[in-house]
Amino acid sequence: MANTTRSPDAASPGFGAFCLASARLIGVVIWVPLSVGFEALLLPVPGVTKIRWTRWVWRGLCAILSLDIRMIGTPAGTVGGHRARMRGERPVIYVSNHSSWLDIPVLGTKLYSVFVAKGDIEKWPVMGLVSKIGRTIFVSRNRSTTGRERDEMIARLIGGDNLILFPEGTSSDGSRVLPFMSTFFAIAKPPRLPKEKGGDGPRFPPGLTPLIQPVSVVYDRLDGLPVLRCQRPVFAWYGDMDLGPHVWRFLKHRRKRATILLHPPLAPEDFLTRKALAQAAWTAVAAGAAALRQNEEPETGS
Repeated sequence: MANTTRSPDAASPGFGAFCLASARLIGVVIWVPLSVGFEALLLPVPGVTKIRWTRWVWRGLCAILSLDIRMIGTPAGTVGGHRARMRGERPVIYVSNHSSWLDIPVLGTKLYSVFVAKGDIEKWPVMGLVSKIGRTIFVSRNRSTTGRERDEMIARLIGGDNLILFPEGTSSDGSRVLPFMSTFFAIAKPPRLPKEKGGDGPRFPPGLTPLIQPVSVVYDRLDGLPVLRCQRPVFAWYGDMDLGPHVWRFLKHRRKRATILLHPPLAPEDFLTRKALAQAAWTAVAAGAAALRQNEEPETGS
């Protein structure tokens, strides 16, 4: 009987894999400075041009990496901008599971949004540069800066941006979705404070509080075949894994695919507490990710 077990590193053999990975690395080194340099010129330009271009930066990067992206469902948010808010279009906060550095270009390719990311990412090669020019909001775990960071996120949403959050607070091994931290939902459902304690920060206009759209992301194809459990570390980057070797291993594979599943948006006003909202979002994301890992075709309900 033939052995059908696939190795986690069943990539192009030997020298061919080395050449393939090297060519992709060169492509990244060329594409990122050129695209980011052009984007830097767009930052002072009013309107949504810079938002649209950021998506093309991520799209070009995924093309160089030979990472195909399938999207199921419909984003609740549009390109946004100040005019969208003037029309009464509610901002959207996309909340997604998180298993890899790849989640950023994958979601950035399909969703008109800016990321909310840990401050460490600002120092990463490639990702840090693109994220910074792409107007990512970098946050710390320092409580003394929490209020300022929250105010910046609210101001961005009011001004026309949508946001992408990873409420697990860290990355997983891709086999499960970690519990969502309810603090990540404080922007959409702030605690009720007496007026004298409410502060002078920005407030959402009536009717323009953000919607929450749960998003499941699963890496489900490797070299044209379904991803086995033992192959998930090709995509997942978590714990104390070194970034350099992980990227090199990923680059050696010919074709990869990520699937984005967009669930129906949730209105924060329909939930009594942040914990209830966080749990509802987690339930949708976890169920969707589990279905995608089993190669099932989930229903979006939207």
